[in-house]
Parts: sequence; C-alpha cells; structure tokens
Amino acid sequence: MSVLNTISPDKLVRLVGIPTGPVLIDVRPEEEFSAEPLLIPGSLRRSASDVSAWARAFHGQSVVVACRDGGSLSQGVAARLRHDGVSAEALEGGVAGWANSGLPMVPNTVLPPRDAEGRTVWVTRGRPKVDRIACPWLIRRFIDPSAIFLFVAPSEVQGVAERFGAAPFDIEGEGVTWSHRGELCTFDVMVEAFGLSGHESLKRLAPIVRGADTGRPDLVPEADGLLAASLGLSRMYADDQEQLEAGMLLYDAFYRWCRDATDETHNWVSHQPAKARAKAQVRP
Repeated sequence: MSVLNTISPDKLVRLVGIPTGPVLIDVRPEEEFSAEPLLIPGSLRRSASDVSAWARAFHGQSVVVACRDGGSLSQGVAARLRHDGVSAEALEGGVAGWANSGLPMVPNTVLPPRDAEGRTVWVTRGRPKVDRIACPWLIRRFIDPSAIFLFVAPSEVQGVAERFGAAPFDIEGEGVTWSHRGELCTFDVMVEAFGLSGHESLKRLAPIVRGADTGRPDLVPEADGLLAASLGLSRMYADDQEQLEAGMLLYDAFYRWCRDATDETHNWVSHQPAKARAKAQVRP
C-alpha cells in the first residue's frame, strides 16, 4: 500500500518524458551520489539542506523527490516543499527502488559539465531539420529539462563549444562524442549512451528518427511523415529557437504515438486520453 504523499516507480515511469510530468529532484547527499552516479531520467540534483533556498523556484509545479531509499530524507524535503506551496511527493523506494524495478538510469558520467545554474549547454549547426531537433527533445525530456541549445554557423560550432563550455552534437570533428556512428544517427547514439536503450517507446521512436535523418524511409513507414513535418517546420520558422519549441511538440506527439497508439487506427470514434492512460499502465 502506498504511503501518503508518495508515488510508486510504476506510476512515475508513465510520467517521465511527457511535458506535463512532474519535476524530478534527486536529493541524495554528494557522497552517496558519487558512489553511484546514476540518475532517474530527467532528474535535477538539489541539496536537501538548502531546500529553503530553492523551494520557491518550483512554486506552482508538481515535484517528485528522490533520495537513496525513499525514507526520511526525501519525505522530509517533500514535506518542506508542500509547506512552501509546492505540490510534492516522495518516490517510494527512492533511487534504489527505481533501479531494482529494472527501470532506466542515466549515467551522470556521460553528461557534459553544467553551467553555474546547473544546466547542460549544447551547441550544433543552425537551421536544424531532424537530428538537431530530436536530440534536444530527448535531452530536455529525459536528461536535463533546463538544457540550453545554441545554434550557430557550422564553422563556428567547435569554437563556441570551447569558449562557452558547450557540448557539440550532430557535427563531425575531432573529439566530438555526439554524432553519427556508422548507420546510427546522433539520436541513436544518445539513446544508447544515456542508458535508455531498454525504453520500449524510445526503441520505437529511434528508427523513425534514423530513417528520416539518414534518407532511409524504408526503415519504418513513419519516417517519411517525420521528414515531411520536419522540413515543413524548417520553412515555417526563420528563428532556430522558435523552430525548436515547435519541434518539441512534434516529437512529443510521435513519442506518445510510440507509447500509446501504435495499435490504434483512424475511425469515427473520438479518442479519450483518460481511457488510453488507464488501458496501458505498464509500458514506458
């Protein structure tokens, strides 16, 4: 039986990766985190001892707090957040319970250094089409909700990366980690490196992105549709940041199709999102 003001891993996993999901806050002490630097996808790191300083930043949002075992540390932080007007729950079993359930964990060691405000910073070529929108979507939904993305001229990507501490992606160059690898596009490489290869919905989405990005519409029928929508967005927006925001919605839709609607066909019956959620409680 669930404890009051807690959420179980099987319920939380259904909320990870969607824009309306809660903010996930990992409050494990630094020594615990350093011993096992793995994160629940989308988690932010915050110090439990400083909760009074950062609580206000989450006012009006839903928050799930995770400590190592779901005990007094996370429940105390969640209670303090509720005192400050934040809708907060603790994760049952904590990070250990999540991991023991076989759910995906992101290795912090593969992530780039964060800026002074705790955000990862990334840089790539301007005028994005497929991979350069898909990768930011993946990062913001599953790795770092506050990640910053810089779009610059191709010749300036490496220089901007060095000057501004940004991680270059989807570009060829010496020492570039995040780029195509063989037949895999950058999205594929990130899914694997971020420890998300076992995520069933992302496994369905990956070949759609790969087919659209690498000229392989034969991989899956949906690749042609993603390419068409991506090219349409690139004609609609002159500003790369505006295009990114529009593209986030596009990938949210493809992700939800991969998660909830692959067996559904078009008919005259109106779709009811609440019923769809009730029908699939297990598949992430």
